[in-house]
Amino acid sequence: MTDRHAAARAAFEAALAATASGTKATSTPTFTAGSEATTEPPAEPTSRAPSEPGARTRRPKAWQPIPGDPENDVRSRDAEPDPHDFARQIVLRQLAMSPKSRKQLRDKLRQRNCPDDVAEAVLDRMTEVGLVDDEAYAGMLVRSQQAGRGLAKRALARELRTKGVDDETAKATLDAIDPHAERDQAEHLVAKRLRSMHGLDATVQTRRLAGMLARKGYPADLSMSVIRDALAQAVEHQRD
Repeated sequence: MTDRHAAARAAFEAALAATASGTKATSTPTFTAGSEATTEPPAEPTSRAPSEPGARTRRPKAWQPIPGDPENDVRSRDAEPDPHDFARQIVLRQLAMSPKSRKQLRDKLRQRNCPDDVAEAVLDRMTEVGLVDDEAYAGMLVRSQQAGRGLAKRALARELRTKGVDDETAKATLDAIDPHAERDQAEHLVAKRLRSMHGLDATVQTRRLAGMLARKGYPADLSMSVIRDALAQAVEHQRD
């Protein structure tokens, strides 16, 4: 046996002895034909196992907390929400979408199970600061319905009642309408409709125009007066 073979055998026997005695080899001998024994260093661990002390795991992005989420805050999650603040936020969101009467807001709070005393307290405060104002709301509604749909007092009264405006506020708003302006509006509606009724008999035109004005809330006497004047001025009904 050559000296090189003797050295390799000695290294192998030393490794076996270390394993048998319970010690962990820090390196593993490798043998190649015609060469002395060599050792390879143990591989570096690529990552720390989650079970090792001090190991930290990264959550996926989907698990990351949402900024501003009240469920993420232990204090807000465990605390009972303030009913007045809850009601106030509902009212502000409703007003941000569109103007509303006090009754509409009260009904919305009731739908969200807000206690009546809390709802009234919040609405009283909103009224004090001018955010809830049925008089201003009624005036805005009347102007928009007059301009957009050409409604007269009777139809406007129905709209205000439907929106929850009280009778006293509605009456004060409707009394401010100028009668001359209402007649002008009726004349505009009749003239516009007549353009699409050319060639029809005067009786048919009168019936259809009267029905249109009635649906928009115009009194019968005002409607017939406006219709007679419009037909008398129409070229197709003038005698040669």
